[in-house]
Amino acid sequence: MKPVVPAAILALAALASPALARDALGMFGEWAAFRDPAVPRCYAIAKAAPSTLQRDYQPYADVAYWPRQGVRGQVHFRLSRKLAADAKITLSIGGQKIPLTGGGGDAWAVDKRGDAAIVAAMRSAREMTVSARDARGRGFSNTWQLAGAATAMDAAAVGCAAIR
Repeated sequence: MKPVVPAAILALAALASPALARDALGMFGEWAAFRDPAVPRCYAIAKAAPSTLQRDYQPYADVAYWPRQGVRGQVHFRLSRKLAADAKITLSIGGQKIPLTGGGGDAWAVDKRGDAAIVAAMRSAREMTVSARDARGRGFSNTWQLAGAATAMDAAAVGCAAIR
């Protein structure tokens, strides 16, 4: 497992949303946590494992907290390729297969219960993989190491806990 360097995480944060002031809450293994007070929101984020295969996008996963909207632990995946219009998207984590929904190059849990199941599984699994078909009909997958994910999610939750 190759460690992620701080500059890479900061660059990834810039990809995750428009250029706004962000507070770094910490780096935890493969994961980092940030607070974006302008929105406000907090999130844990990590890049997918590197690949030599064709990519349309830089893939990352994040778990977000939007306190003013009452959203806690919303899971989002930016995938490496544009999805087929009718793509079946599946997350494999901790021996479970969890269906996702999405479009373009993005995928999410189907509902809040799905978010909660994914977050719970992320706390004990070693890695997670999202598999789907791209716009050309080719199968692909993106994998994330979960070292540090639980701590990064906790840091993001605490980072937004006082915001109402």
